[in-house]
Amino acid sequence: MALPSSARVYDYLLGGGHNFAVDRDTGEQLARVLPVRDMVRFNRSYLRRAVLAMVEAGITQFLDLGSGIPTVGNVHEVAQFANPACRVVYVDIEPIAVTHSALLLADNPDATAILADLRKPDAVVDAPESRSLLDFSRPVGLLAVGVLHFLPDFDDPWGVLARYRDLLASGSHLAISHFTSDRMPREMAAGADIFERAAEPITPRTRAQVLSMMDGFEIVAPGLVFTPEWRPEAPEDVPSDPGCANLYAVVGRKP
Repeated sequence: MALPSSARVYDYLLGGGHNFAVDRDTGEQLARVLPVRDMVRFNRSYLRRAVLAMVEAGITQFLDLGSGIPTVGNVHEVAQFANPACRVVYVDIEPIAVTHSALLLADNPDATAILADLRKPDAVVDAPESRSLLDFSRPVGLLAVGVLHFLPDFDDPWGVLARYRDLLASGSHLAISHFTSDRMPREMAAGADIFERAAEPITPRTRAQVLSMMDGFEIVAPGLVFTPEWRPEAPEDVPSDPGCANLYAVVGRKP
């Protein structure tokens, strides 16, 4: 592989086995400038809590954008454990991620993975696999966790999310987590420089920029916070400096 992949680097940092030497090298470079292993752990835990909160709110179908390579605690595992009726469509542009997801889901009729570009909401929603599993006339849990920072400004992630919002029914939820430089600007700049040599460079964004991605959604408590601060299950789950997570987290509901 000529370039490291964000999905495979993430897999490596989580302790997965679906990665190459170039991905592992990038992960180690990142670990020298940022607490990336803690960051991905906090992000994965937030994803779990956000999914459970949506299930509690009555959501039984999920569209996971930029889902990455399967690892412990996938959306379908969390959602279907809480409610076996849940259905999940994973979306990724990385062929390896989709191939491994398809293998993992071969015996699960209520979950599937599609190779698609999240920047094309109509194509994602209209994909045969999406239409066969999800009823878009009913609320959907849209997950954009740890992925939107891979969209540069010229890809207009705000407009992309607005289109998904328009395609989803009232009562749908959106969960976001996003890299920021607000807390550790120098370290995040060093991390961004490393990602410049990867297949998908990153664009960290400010609190205001991330918050504006929720336009048209009613933000649920506790609002926009760092990932470990979003509805922690125990006080000890929140580090003394939550900002070390370097990812904002927020969930909203479409009125």
